[in-house]
Amino acid sequence: MKTLITFKYTDNEFKSLEDLGYEIIFKDEKDLSFSQDMKNIDTMVCFDPFNKIDISMFPNLKWIQLLSAGINQVPVDKVLKQNITITNNRGGYSIPIAEWIVLKTLEMYKNSREFYERQNSKVWKMDTSILEIYGKTIGFIGTGSIAQEAAKRFKGFGMNIIGINASGRETKYFDQCFSVDKINEVVKQLDIIVIAAPYTEATHHLIDKSILNNIKDGAYLVNIARGSIIDEKALVQSLKSGKIKKAALDVFEIEPLPKDSPLWDMENVAISPHNSWASEMNKRRRYKIAYENMKRYINKKELINVIDLKKGY
Repeated sequence: MKTLITFKYTDNEFKSLEDLGYEIIFKDEKDLSFSQDMKNIDTMVCFDPFNKIDISMFPNLKWIQLLSAGINQVPVDKVLKQNITITNNRGGYSIPIAEWIVLKTLEMYKNSREFYERQNSKVWKMDTSILEIYGKTIGFIGTGSIAQEAAKRFKGFGMNIIGINASGRETKYFDQCFSVDKINEVVKQLDIIVIAAPYTEATHHLIDKSILNNIKDGAYLVNIARGSIIDEKALVQSLKSGKIKKAALDVFEIEPLPKDSPLWDMENVAISPHNSWASEMNKRRRYKIAYENMKRYINKKELINVIDLKKGY
């Protein structure tokens, strides 16, 4: 079984994969280009090599293990035509991102930014406008593993936890779940909105001007998914008007965020550079998921994290 891997594992990790029965070809993704030794690969472990190599040049390729949780980089038409199975790193980043969601929600409610600014200016000034998240309603657009890890943590804060997903299916840790076709009504009751859905054609600008106009006045927003799930121009207007009181944004329609974006200068916006996934445990989790699936694949067992590209998750 010949496998192309585009991420540099440790020597011991590569050896463990070879011991499963794989012939490993390693090519660093940032320097990747097609070579003849890659032509007969059966499987691939990668992030996003698709703008550098054409997978239609690999007639034997039947399975791709993505090292990302996102799938929007996948050339869907080619994958479906070649009947390639796609699995992703779902769950690999869920814990650090869930912690980030909790962090940013508390920072916004507790006015942390203002305290840091006063500290830098050596200003001693009490703030009695601090809010509690206890009893508030938080809604997650998308109820996958990231949202579930965050919801589990918010349970301890005594919050009402709402989920919005494709079908309205019940999901662990959520008090209620609704289908996405009810989103306009559901957002009216949310104090905090967290964007945690995968980015697909169906979710492009899902949060548009209409939905932003329907949210509760003074709602808070966190986006750790993909910037293009929100219509960024409409978001800016909602932030300027105060419809959204504060937002913590880790992702943007264009990354890096252009220096002329009005978001940089907004006092009610916390910006981070697509950083919510970072953790000292990520490499280990990323490897464990890939190893488990490679073990299953070579033993002809059911894979984990299989993506239905027609549905987008």
